[in-house]
Amino acid sequence: MALATSGLRKTYPGDVVALDGLDLTVPAGTIFGLLGPNGAGKSTAVKILTTLSRPDHGTAAVAGLDVLSQPEEVRRSIGYVAQKSGADVQATGSENLVLQARVHGIERAEARRRSHQLMDRFGLVETAGRLVKTWSGGMKRRLDIALALMHSPKVVFLDEPTTGLDPEVRADLWDEIRRLRDLENITVLLTTHYLEEADQLTDRLAIIDHGRLVVEGTPSELKDDMKGDAVHIELASFEASSSAIALLEGSLALREMVADGKNLHARATRGAEAVPQVLGALSAAGIAVQAVTVNRPSLDDVFLRHTGRRFTKTETEIES
Repeated sequence: MALATSGLRKTYPGDVVALDGLDLTVPAGTIFGLLGPNGAGKSTAVKILTTLSRPDHGTAAVAGLDVLSQPEEVRRSIGYVAQKSGADVQATGSENLVLQARVHGIERAEARRRSHQLMDRFGLVETAGRLVKTWSGGMKRRLDIALALMHSPKVVFLDEPTTGLDPEVRADLWDEIRRLRDLENITVLLTTHYLEEADQLTDRLAIIDHGRLVVEGTPSELKDDMKGDAVHIELASFEASSSAIALLEGSLALREMVADGKNLHARATRGAEAVPQVLGALSAAGIAVQAVTVNRPSLDDVFLRHTGRRFTKTETEIES
């Protein structure tokens, strides 16, 4: 395994439990996604795996190296791309890469060779001599990944690497991340707030909540496990949600009902057949409905089942 944690626990002052016995394994040579609500423990887990924090209890290993007893070896084996660019915007792209190489103890000639190689790989040769502050957001992100690869790590951590990028630039970066796996057999641990990114890019993903692993598998496995269709009902008022749930709880048509403001989310074996029955029951009870949608299972539905909240809602809370 490229990454493994066992019984990982971390608390902060005020008895805030960030990790509560996290058990996680990441196979080598895979792109692994880590999802969770705000405060679920994702950032704390990444900090421990990258030796930026120490757990209170439990063990963690990266590339077969223990993060507590072999921190220096772990650091030499990993690359890390933070949410915000770590490049010096007052230096050129080449200067950033050469400096990164020298920090890792790479000789100057090899540092220059490696810098040019990475610039060429990421399509940055033409701008290599320009100050990074003049670069576009997509170019800076590619430079961040190049910096993380300068010392040829075995594992790369990408913390929301495509935030704020245009869809086309994001898709290009996805291709680069896939090449890390396919051409260099690098293991990638990815955190993201784009469900489409997690769905299309990751080989496997895990959802953590309240510091614990709640579900793990391939995106297809997790969606297939939902069985049936997702039914979303938008009521005319917030006050009607409790009455609607009380009315429909005994219904054979719906299961796993969750209220979210004036929206009800549920599952049905056959969504198209369930909707007329549900609408009829609500109408008879005088509960007005504004809209109903039926969809095949998505990662957002998986997230809702295992955390009790929609992923899109948790991300709105973060941004606000």
